[in-house]
Amino acid sequence: MQRNGFRIWAMSLVAVGFGLLTIKEGGAILFGGEAAQASAGNYVPFVLWFNFLAGFAYVIAGAGLWLRHRWAVWLAVVIAAATAFAFAAFGAHVHAGGTYEMRTVIAMSFRTLVWGAIAAISWRALPRGKPAITAGDMK
Repeated sequence: MQRNGFRIWAMSLVAVGFGLLTIKEGGAILFGGEAAQASAGNYVPFVLWFNFLAGFAYVIAGAGLWLRHRWAVWLAVVIAAATAFAFAAFGAHVHAGGTYEMRTVIAMSFRTLVWGAIAAISWRALPRGKPAITAGDMK
């Protein structure tokens, strides 16, 4: 149980940190003006918006995991699946000849792996069903 506690603690910190960085970086490009957008190169707008908005979900999931809320496990699974779906849509964009940056391929690969790991580790470490009735509940 102590090992699971460390895993959840570590995953929650990774999720919150990753989320805050994602919001900061995405927001800088989305709202930083033409110079910021030019420095981003051939970014793909739907991927940038997805990642920016997902950053808020990262922070919420991380906070939920920190507090050991069961819904945070499900949110981590949804984030992992949505990230994989966005990555697949990005792949379709590239396959269709759309412009992109190689750093987007690397970043989306990393995001998909990180959220897959967070979802898998939290799935194994935290219960997802109804809480068991304890002796304290019978009072």
